[in-house]
Amino acid sequence: MNRKQLVLSAAMIVLLALDAYAVSLYGFVGFFRMIFANFAGFTAFVDLAIALVLILVWMSDDARQRHVSALPYLLLTLALGSVGPLLYLIRRFGDRTDRSEPLAPHALRN
Repeated sequence: MNRKQLVLSAAMIVLLALDAYAVSLYGFVGFFRMIFANFAGFTAFVDLAIALVLILVWMSDDARQRHVSALPYLLLTLALGSVGPLLYLIRRFGDRTDRSEPLAPHALRN
């Protein structure tokens, strides 16, 4: 496991611990009630949703270019938020085929 994978794994562990703690305090439905309790929470939720949709599009395109299935990561993203992209990146950085290639090489060409 390389350094990028270790950092991403640590971020995922912290995120899962925070999620588990919030759900244990409020329950799954209560978690969403707290998010929608005021306009600030709703705004943060919409911002996160937009960011995750952009990540879903990138992940799908990247997986297609790399000839791997993005479906498990897309489903995890829809169910658990940032866990899906973090797992995808951990797997991607573990791929030894082209480590030197940047994350989004085609983004500069558009």
